[in-house]
Amino acid sequence: MNTVSLNQTGNIYAPQRVVNSTVNGAQNVSNPQSAQKYSSVPAGVMGLSNVRTELVTLDEKQKYMTLLQVADVNDRKNLQLLLRNGTLLNNNSDDKSTTLDNLCKMVTTQRATGLTPQMVLKETLSALANPFVINQTFGDIPTPYVKPIVDNIKPNEKARNCAIDKNTINVKYSSSCVSASIEFNLAKQSPAEFARFAEGLTSPNISVEKTVDLKNLTENKQDALRLLDSFEIPYLRQGADKVRVLLAPDKNAIIRARIQNSHKDLNERSLVDALMQSTFMNVGSQQSYDSLTDMRGGKFSEDNKGLVEYEKTFTESIVQNKSKTSVTYQVLDDNARITGYSCDFSKMIKQIVSALKSGENVIVGYTETDASNRVINGHEITIVGLKKDKNGELVFICNDTDDNKSCPVTHKVKELLPKIHHAGLPSEIAA
Repeated sequence: MNTVSLNQTGNIYAPQRVVNSTVNGAQNVSNPQSAQKYSSVPAGVMGLSNVRTELVTLDEKQKYMTLLQVADVNDRKNLQLLLRNGTLLNNNSDDKSTTLDNLCKMVTTQRATGLTPQMVLKETLSALANPFVINQTFGDIPTPYVKPIVDNIKPNEKARNCAIDKNTINVKYSSSCVSASIEFNLAKQSPAEFARFAEGLTSPNISVEKTVDLKNLTENKQDALRLLDSFEIPYLRQGADKVRVLLAPDKNAIIRARIQNSHKDLNERSLVDALMQSTFMNVGSQQSYDSLTDMRGGKFSEDNKGLVEYEKTFTESIVQNKSKTSVTYQVLDDNARITGYSCDFSKMIKQIVSALKSGENVIVGYTETDASNRVINGHEITIVGLKKDKNGELVFICNDTDDNKSCPVTHKVKELLPKIHHAGLPSEIAA
């Protein structure tokens, strides 16, 4: 199996000798395409010939009325927006259920203990109406809860160097930028599937099933099955070409979600964010994530924070059921200093723009360096478009889940490109 270069330091930005990394073994190069400007219409709705903006059937009207009965003023505004822009009746989900179907299930069927249907609905509507509200900032744990948690809750036994105490559960700087970016992409590009995930993860099962095409993991089916086994993903075979996977957060994620259900402050994660990001962290870290401490274990990283590039690509491929390739652009020496690039910047932007033109957002990892050009930090953001600013300069339109802003931000292309360490691209574009 030809897969990603795994740096044994576990640092996503550590020195690597291999230019490209992928779950599928694909390499780089693509054709230039024109830029796609940011639109407020969800990407999962754009371009579909069956976009529906009117309630037609009795079932749809009854479900909509059910939601209105429990919705507050802001929720109703969001519902109206989602109906007008085609999101509410979109059925681009794993089981072809609509966004409306899953929103209705949230308020008509039981939720996990400690989660209220009204709050689950509110947070899901908020994320669907404006995916830029999704963020990675952990909420604080109110003082009355700290001692009971420390005294009674055990960490995920697979997490590395993980102990639950008053300091470790006070997560000030989240390492969930990868999982938050994947969550944003799901809400922005596949709203019906996002709603289905939110419904399943807030249900008593605290999990969601998804059908995955083996070819989207690797070209060889047996290698794909071995990959699922190596990531410890529960699955059932569905014929020769597909599997049904079970995705779930760690056992402590529900504690975070319950707290956010009742004690969410401004610029903190919602209960839906907490469950979804914990699920994606758990998938990528081989079921070793602990939500209380934001720590992980696993075989593919020696670090106990975040996800490495290989894990990010696998998680994206699973969640989106699409073949993803992570293309590494920066060349680092053994001291983590940037010594060059695997291609010129014109080729880099062509690949990113080609992905945008195909309707795909691009999650990129960028680096921060010291005076000697040594990488000292890294972060993941999502490029959603390209435009010219008022001065005629090209800028990327981006989402940053760690900037406390509920709107897109821009980065000058000439400034961001040199900082991009890697980009997650559709495999056909990276081929």
